[in-house]
Amino acid sequence: MQIDIRDATPGDAGLLAQWSAAMALETESRVLTPATILAGVKAGIADAARARYFIASGSAGLGGGETVRVDVGTLMLTREWSDWRNGDWWWIQSVYVDPGYRRRGVLSALYRHVEVLARQTDGVIGLRLYVERDNAVAQRTYSALGMADAGYRIYEAGFSD
Repeated sequence: MQIDIRDATPGDAGLLAQWSAAMALETESRVLTPATILAGVKAGIADAARARYFIASGSAGLGGGETVRVDVGTLMLTREWSDWRNGDWWWIQSVYVDPGYRRRGVLSALYRHVEVLARQTDGVIGLRLYVERDNAVAQRTYSALGMADAGYRIYEAGFSD
C-alpha cells in the first residue's frame, strides 16, 4: 500500500477528534468528552505553536479495480524546550491508525515523515513520546522504529479532566 502524509487542515478536525476519542478508549479505557476533544483539535490545527497534525492516506479498493484514497492514521507533534541542550524536543502524541490498516506501514510512514522534518529543522534535538506502561505492542513498535526507553517516568498534577 502506498502511503502519503499531509498536514491536517481545519476540515480534518472532526476525524482527528474521533480518532483521539477512539485512541483514549482503546489504550486507557477512557471516555473523553467529544466537544472538548474537538475544541482541542481545532485549537491545535489553528496554532502551529501548540501542535502540528499529520494525516496518512492509503488506498482502498472500491471493487472492479477502482481505488480511492482514504485517511488511515494520524500523529500530532508538540514541542518542548530543553535548556540543557539549547533546542527543541518534538513530542509525538495522539498516534492513531485505523484498525483496518494496522501492521501495513502506516505508523512507520508517519514516523519517518516527522523524523525527516525534525532532522531538517534547525534547533530540533530529537523525537520523544510517551507510551502506556503496559502497552507492550506499542513499545515493540516504537523500538522497531529505532526509539529507546529514555528511562523517565511521567508524573502529573491534573487540574481538569
